Amino acid sequence: MTKKIKDEPEETLIPTLSEESSELGTIRINHSVIAGIVRLATQSVEGVVNVGSAGVVEGLTDFFSKKESERGVKVSETTDGGYEIEVRVVLEFGVDLAKTGVLIQESIRDQILSMTGNHARSIDIIIDDIKMDSPEKDENDGQWASDSTS
Repeated sequence: MTKKIKDEPEETLIPTLSEESSELGTIRINHSVIAGIVRLATQSVEGVVNVGSAGVVEGLTDFFSKKESERGVKVSETTDGGYEIEVRVVLEFGVDLAKTGVLIQESIRDQILSMTGNHARSIDIIIDDIKMDSPEKDENDGQWASDSTS
């Protein structure tokens, strides 16, 4: 009696939103929606003053841009359905820049995954500037200036 050699087991497919919806149609998420998720996730991190560039001219350009929700955020889609994200931020003076950058990346990664079911393949954080965020810190700024002239 010959024993039939078992073929390798077939891969079991985990149902995802796009596979389940393929019978009814496709679901596409506009990149401006992803950019909005990225902006909100970034702003939720302590130490973030602004998402987008710090300059006045760039700010006005962004303000009048047709893609208002994408200010400071670039989103592109990879061939496998993931997202490549670039975020420009202004951080609060005195925060650990590297640690805050990692916190921003983690916040974006978690929100993108939970809201879209897709992964962010890369999340690049560009720190454009640092700003004094509260009036108390502005008072200290004047003190530093007087110390340097002594």
